[in-house]
Amino acid sequence: MAEAAPGRPASRTAVLVAQARAVADGRIAPDRFADPVAVRLLDDTERADVERARDDSPPPGWRQRMAYELLRATAEQMAVRTVTVDDAIRAAATPQVVILGAGLDDRAWRLEELAGVTVVEVDHPASQADKRRRVEGLEPVSAPRYAAVDLATSPLGPALATVGFDETLPTTWVWEGVVMYLAPPAVESTVGQVAALSAPGSRLIVNYASPSWVTLLGRLVFVRLARLTGGETPFADEPNRSAWKPEGMGRLLTRHGFRVDTDDDLAATAQSVGVEIQHRARLRPFRIVVARR
Repeated sequence: MAEAAPGRPASRTAVLVAQARAVADGRIAPDRFADPVAVRLLDDTERADVERARDDSPPPGWRQRMAYELLRATAEQMAVRTVTVDDAIRAAATPQVVILGAGLDDRAWRLEELAGVTVVEVDHPASQADKRRRVEGLEPVSAPRYAAVDLATSPLGPALATVGFDETLPTTWVWEGVVMYLAPPAVESTVGQVAALSAPGSRLIVNYASPSWVTLLGRLVFVRLARLTGGETPFADEPNRSAWKPEGMGRLLTRHGFRVDTDDDLAATAQSVGVEIQHRARLRPFRIVVARR
């Protein structure tokens, strides 16, 4: 069993994302989205929140109602985001996939296309220890290799080398749900490190947030209400630290030798992949760019 890492705690937003995928499974676009693994990554209390959110009858009381609404809204976003990233991984079909800031990502357990592919999960030691505890007993499609590293303080290359990453092979890099929590210099540094480790034919899939007063105010209001009602919020300890306009993200990737193939907001993507959503305005600030090296 992986030991819990000292210092910084495991990511709470990673739990929220897994809960949201579990809420969406079988409810949102079942012909396009499925994640039966997500619920198996959750502890009992976290799973109970999912069951409440899957019920169409809102619970009484402010605290439970806030958790209910947050999970249902996040489930829409996660369904669209997950389908988009999954499709991009399938389209790239590289021999290596590296998931940066993996959190409770479960693609190595549910994407059949990853059979025979080397999958490496990179994350902060505390979050990775929590992940490894949660997946014990689950049979993966491709057993991931774990590179525990805090990219805020340590380089990526040596951590990948310890798990057998091959710099000469094309790689699909998945950077999902992380960029918004990093300051711009950290984002630039990571893109530079990824570029240096990317052989020709590599792909980089980046999920990021564009500037939005709606998103900023929504988070501030939610955090304030949670404090007033005695509820918990994963956003309190993991605030947004950067937002990028598409042209700015494009310039960043170009500076490091990547060519942008697509860059779409999740609201537009939802329509293109046939996912019906209720909160389209909430999805517009969130984007996914796919670039090649």
